[in-house]
Amino acid sequence: MRVALCQITATEDPGANLAEVQSSVARAAAEGASVVLFPEATMARFGVPLGPIAEPLDGPWATAVRGIAADHDVLVLAGMFTPAPDGRVYNTQLITGRGQHLGYDKIHLFDAFGFEESKTVAPGHSPVTVPLDGTVLGVATCYDIRFPALFTALADQGAAVILLGASWGAGEGKLAQWELLVRARALDSTCWVLACGQADPHVPDPKAPTGIGYSTVADPLGRVHAQAGPDPDMLVVDVDTELVAHTRRTIPVLANRRL
Repeated sequence: MRVALCQITATEDPGANLAEVQSSVARAAAEGASVVLFPEATMARFGVPLGPIAEPLDGPWATAVRGIAADHDVLVLAGMFTPAPDGRVYNTQLITGRGQHLGYDKIHLFDAFGFEESKTVAPGHSPVTVPLDGTVLGVATCYDIRFPALFTALADQGAAVILLGASWGAGEGKLAQWELLVRARALDSTCWVLACGQADPHVPDPKAPTGIGYSTVADPLGRVHAQAGPDPDMLVVDVDTELVAHTRRTIPVLANRRL
């Protein structure tokens, strides 16, 4: 399975970000990718009011991404915002193309490091997996990476590959934590973990988690398979799903669990 991780810098304009999705998907498909992963908040960056831009999955933004995916016969995952019943929004990872059109609503909200995502964002409740070409893909978003149980739950649901979009907050030690967490979750779940972050916008003292870059791919043994730098980039990686089966025979941590 060939996956493209599109490390972009989203703007506050959903239309401009949609154009970036379109050009990036075309490039990824030309390089043979069957899955194209974008960061959290691809629809619009954090630091702007989310309520006015939120749309349902059958709204114009998600429908346009669905059309882009169909045009190139790929599965696209891109972070967006959808309305929640209580007046907040959901932080949704759109999953569209190849017969799929659904969303994963971020379960773990970023109430940490001085931010309070739950003020404006409602939590999701259910893990999401999707099948593609005989492989089950799990989905996660940003702060989810700090919660091992979600990743083992996705593995229990059959996932061999977990795709995560992020807009990782900058700060002392945050890059080291990002890489460590991606590798640790790969080890916990014995899955490939492909984590695509927003590129670093190089804004001094950002007031919102707008990204640091360093999209990272870790294999089921916790090794870094590929990694970007801080600036906009595209990683195109071939995921060996046979390595998942081999790792689970060699280090059967899922089967050996007692709690």
